[in-house]
Amino acid sequence: MFDCIIIGGGPAGLNAALVLGRAKRKVLLLDENKPRNAVTHASHGFLTRDGIKPSAFKEAAYADLRKYPNIEWAQVRVGAMTKEQGGFSVQTETKETYHAWKILLATGLKDQLPDIAGIESFYGSSLFPCPFCDGWELRDRPLVVICEDERVLHLGKLIWNWSKDLVICTNGQRFLTDEQKTAFLANGIKVIEEEIAALEGEDGQLQNIRFADGQEINREGGFVAVDLQQAEAFGKALGCTYNEQGGIKTDPFGRTSVAGVYASGDTTFNGPQQLILAAAEGSKVGAGIVIDLVDEEF
Repeated sequence: MFDCIIIGGGPAGLNAALVLGRAKRKVLLLDENKPRNAVTHASHGFLTRDGIKPSAFKEAAYADLRKYPNIEWAQVRVGAMTKEQGGFSVQTETKETYHAWKILLATGLKDQLPDIAGIESFYGSSLFPCPFCDGWELRDRPLVVICEDERVLHLGKLIWNWSKDLVICTNGQRFLTDEQKTAFLANGIKVIEEEIAALEGEDGQLQNIRFADGQEINREGGFVAVDLQQAEAFGKALGCTYNEQGGIKTDPFGRTSVAGVYASGDTTFNGPQQLILAAAEGSKVGAGIVIDLVDEEF
């Protein structure tokens, strides 16, 4: 019987495991090892780890966990989990069954890219979702912002901070008012509302955008607004309440609406999706689980 089973081996799950392990708790971390940031060549904004490869970050994390014999982990996909008397049962797709008093869901999100020919070839290499993560590397270059909804009003202004050579593409969507387009143009930002036929370039580096009406523009990279979806539906299966953004609703220490079930990291939609923020939240939620275990045992 584990004190806590953690589902997901991203920064939130890994840091929660570290906190729980250092509290002498018996922990099992189950990680399918299909991270959302697998397409990312380097992660930025994490002090002492700026520019680290996601795979190297994970290797360093597991090196820390190996110091604690009460932390176990396995690379396996979870198939199902159920609430049982006093705890939870977790079944993997390879037919193992584990039991724990607490469950921490740290399964993260997955990106849904716009339906544009060639976009997958550039995502994570020269097209990115977050300027705070990758804006510095693209600074002062000819950039594009691809966004099919009103988020462009925020994203366009934000990217302008890193490059004044900016073109906004709405991929055939015409939701901007004349006033909004005039505001962009006043700051040197061109708006193209034509449908994008294809993105072109080599070795992951964007070079050209071709539109359905025949026009083309040269760009060296940029940012794209993606839709975010839960990577797994375990929260729904357990009966957790979700917030308006589609994240699992929690209190500040990761407690969900289901007693004994916690959530942390991107799966909660609590804010920007960044490595350092997910790790910090994992640490806090790990401490919250320890507090609850102690209160129940005392």
